[in-house]
Amino acid sequence: MDAKSTIESGKAVLGIEFGSTRIKAVLIDQENKPIAQGSHTWENQLVDGLWTYSIDNIWAGLQDCYAQLRADVKARYGTEIVKLASIGISAMMHGYMAFNDKQEILVPFRTWRNTNTGKAAAELSTLFNFNVPLRWSISHLYQCILEDNAHVKDIDFLTTLAGYIHWQLTGEKVLGIGDASGMIPIDPETKNYDATMVEKFDHLVAPKSYGWKLCDILPKVLVAGENAGMLTAEGAKKLDISGQLQAGVPLCPPEGDAGTGMAATNAVKQRTGNVSAGTSSFSMIVLEKNLSRPYQMIDIVTTPDGSPVAMVHCNNCTSDINDWVNIFKQFEELMGIKVDMNELYTKLFESALQGDADCGGLLSYNYVSGEPVTDLEDGRPLFVRAANDKFNLANFMRAQLYAAIGVLKIGNDVLFKEEKVNVDRITGHGGYFKTKGVGQRFLAAALNSPISVMETAGEGGAWGIALLASYLVNKDNGQDLADFLDQKVFAGNTGVEIQPTPEDVAGFDTYIESYKRGLAIEKAAVENKNAI
Repeated sequence: MDAKSTIESGKAVLGIEFGSTRIKAVLIDQENKPIAQGSHTWENQLVDGLWTYSIDNIWAGLQDCYAQLRADVKARYGTEIVKLASIGISAMMHGYMAFNDKQEILVPFRTWRNTNTGKAAAELSTLFNFNVPLRWSISHLYQCILEDNAHVKDIDFLTTLAGYIHWQLTGEKVLGIGDASGMIPIDPETKNYDATMVEKFDHLVAPKSYGWKLCDILPKVLVAGENAGMLTAEGAKKLDISGQLQAGVPLCPPEGDAGTGMAATNAVKQRTGNVSAGTSSFSMIVLEKNLSRPYQMIDIVTTPDGSPVAMVHCNNCTSDINDWVNIFKQFEELMGIKVDMNELYTKLFESALQGDADCGGLLSYNYVSGEPVTDLEDGRPLFVRAANDKFNLANFMRAQLYAAIGVLKIGNDVLFKEEKVNVDRITGHGGYFKTKGVGQRFLAAALNSPISVMETAGEGGAWGIALLASYLVNKDNGQDLADFLDQKVFAGNTGVEIQPTPEDVAGFDTYIESYKRGLAIEKAAVENKNAI
């Protein structure tokens, strides 16, 4: 069946992901291949010291993204989207969206980027004997309790961004297990919130006499393949303001961007892993066994079907690179040169391949915001060099690209060097890998591991959630998610692999030791931020 017939017969599957800087929609066919897409660019706002997106911007962005998808379908195939086989909603994980019983948001959405929850996360980590990151929903909730925020008593529903959108489209208060594992830890045996930790939390806050217990306000946990509700008539109008899209479409469990990254890279089996590198970065390694102890820099989450995963999450990745590339863009405009941004990124990234393996002594800190892995609650982007360092364009760009994955390396060194975790395949995806052979080569050096990148790497999480939506309606009876991805999506394709070279590994190791010593400079900049 061709793409037009697939769309007109209502057999296309839609995936939508809310990323940090872009909302993207991908429409796929019955072979799980993208046939149309739409997107909307947006930015978080720093309001009263907290990173947020407004409710109005969330819906305006979703509706524009879907309108762009409709326009793409119209331009390519001369037809309209009326029916769909299934839909999946995904978004950046974690954060805090609390609603009262009138479905009114009680405080502005607090995103994963906020690092104001240090006291809460530390106390909960001790209470649970489990690393609870700053950005997790339970950290935000408990921080609000510690600060005696008046709104807490009125909470009727607490969810993530993906859970919120899904709820508004279907009326169902549910969440995929991967995203749910970023609210409060999951018990891998029950595939539900850890009952012991829930009980400990309820006991901890009992003196506050709230009218709710934790499980009363959390979404129901679902695993991949379970039906998570149907698109309502009201939901269809919220998504497609043209009124063309019909209600009654089944939705898969809403997931976080970590889960969609695993699906998009076929990394849900044990001993597989993936690295997503865009505005933020994270690595996901599916574990064979539990780690020997909790680590502050390693989160334990799950695959979309509930297997434990070691996650190293870094708040910062390519944003500082983008800012520097914009400086080069302005220079080209100043010189009267017509700017092609794709060419500019490609040329600058490729120039880094000519740099010294240790960046010639140059250091960059890409901390647009705080970075919990390196224990910084706030950030200041810095470029640092000594007078006798090898300061040239190749080393400068290499330092920027190393910096984008430097914190990721620090966290993964714990997994591979201390915990002796074994992995057969790591796949990279996201904007960092868009220029072939550059980011991939540097990540291989950072992790001292072969790195694969597939042709679909640029499709990202919107394609990943589309695959999970496809799994809902296209899986064979009893077929698990790993087999579905292996057999019906990737069919043996493992992408193009790059092996680390000894020179690159040694150079990155030299760079990262200087980077760790230089963190004192970054900390000084943060401590004296009002002077900058």
